[in-house]
Amino acid sequence: MTLALDDKWIWDSWYAHDGQRWHGYFLQADKSLGDPDLRHFNVSQGHAVSDDLVNWEHKGTCLEPAPKPAWDDTTTWTGSVIQGTDGLWHLFYTGGGSAEKGLYQRIGHATSTDMHSWERVGSGLCLDMEGPNAAHYEAEMQVGFWPDRAMRDPFVMKDPDGDGYLMYFTARAPGIEEANAGGAIGFATSPDLYEWTLQPPVFVGDYGQLEVPQPFEIDGRWYCLFCTADIHWSEDRKTKAGVPPVTGNHYLVGDGPRGPWRVAPGFLDGDLPCYRYAARVLMTETGPVLMGFRDGGKEAFGGYVMDPVPVKVDAEGLLYIEASDRGK
Repeated sequence: MTLALDDKWIWDSWYAHDGQRWHGYFLQADKSLGDPDLRHFNVSQGHAVSDDLVNWEHKGTCLEPAPKPAWDDTTTWTGSVIQGTDGLWHLFYTGGGSAEKGLYQRIGHATSTDMHSWERVGSGLCLDMEGPNAAHYEAEMQVGFWPDRAMRDPFVMKDPDGDGYLMYFTARAPGIEEANAGGAIGFATSPDLYEWTLQPPVFVGDYGQLEVPQPFEIDGRWYCLFCTADIHWSEDRKTKAGVPPVTGNHYLVGDGPRGPWRVAPGFLDGDLPCYRYAARVLMTETGPVLMGFRDGGKEAFGGYVMDPVPVKVDAEGLLYIEASDRGK
């Protein structure tokens, strides 16, 4: 195993390179809770550094829910880190507050000079379901199916076609009769990492949730990694796939960072008793690798980040990892 703690479970993780070494950020919760299902609302963010993505030096907790009352006084969930032109490092994260029992998710923003001590920008809130494009998103919980208002897992990158920045996040579209057909990858743009404009989603359909989205480019081809559970496949996706639903990491293929995106056949990693979830593709000197936490459901929950494994591209431009690397 790589990223692991004796006294805490680790799950979703994200990474940044400072030019010399890797910084890994992750969700963590005390194992003294007893039940790993309780981790989500007893969460903080941890930080570790590595030269090789295998050997890690833990730096401790770097972000916690804000003191009450605040919009993020209950959860500080998955995010991403990027350096701005101002030299500061910017953390974008998912927040939830006690006023709504942590069930309404919004996007937060904090900055740091040392990549560890994060200070919220103002209240920390940088993006909510507001503005003319909010109509493209499910703004309230869908009673009877979803327990939350989804706006989480922000991934921020430089716009390869312009001077600004792009944000992708997990969301849902409104007015879709089948709950498992309304999953969306939300989208927002910014000129400077501080002011964000909500845009229409870049993808809607096929799944009830497309969690932890991450667009990236390999050899001129665009992909968008995401994870989902077998119970969140739409009936249409099941028919198109022609195989039983798979829990794990899947991906989209696209014509560029704004899409249009389409579901790739198969999956990247999953479907074993021990599989990665909420994985990230990292670009290393030796090529892209996949890192994610060891999942397997409540009865087989690992609570640590598994070894990085190489991501390969076949002759048709589809991604894969070797069968021998699954479950490692």
